Amino acid sequence: GRMAGRFIPGELGEMTGMHARFCRAIDYDGGAYGVGLLSRDEPLAVRRIPLPGREEARVLFVAEFPGYVVCVTHLSLTPEDQRASLPIILPQPVLLAGDFNMKVAKTVLDGLGGTFRPLSDTTQMTFPSQNASIRIDYILGRGLPESAVVTERQADHTTVASDHCPLWVSLAWKE
Repeated sequence: GRMAGRFIPGELGEMTGMHARFCRAIDYDGGAYGVGLLSRDEPLAVRRIPLPGREEARVLFVAEFPGYVVCVTHLSLTPEDQRASLPIILPQPVLLAGDFNMKVAKTVLDGLGGTFRPLSDTTQMTFPSQNASIRIDYILGRGLPESAVVTERQADHTTVASDHCPLWVSLAWKE
């Protein structure tokens, strides 16, 4: 969000030529902390859905595009809040990405009712960014067209812009 008077998602959007959206979870250091989304197309609509988080407020950010929806989140560190968040996320369709703070992909997928499939590589370690040793970040899909295929997936271990390694997934499908 905002850091030292800078709007970081906007700067990333300018650098990449993409549309930048930010969803505030908490006020932080004179600015805000939350989740962001860079997209080639401008979202038709966005929604902020509060999620359980006893150590700090958590959110699900929902962005609607023509023909699909993208959700981004950062779940609580508390297992009870993580489990309580999954049924809230479940009704949101199609693409879901975030820091789930859960090390076992099967726990995440089962908690979402078994309807999502992993799009990112579930063997890739993503945290911490230097010497990543655990996997807590996922990109998942549900209700994708039959023709949808992952054409590329990787975790970037070369950057330390965050305490997590960025995950990349390229997804293609026929209109």
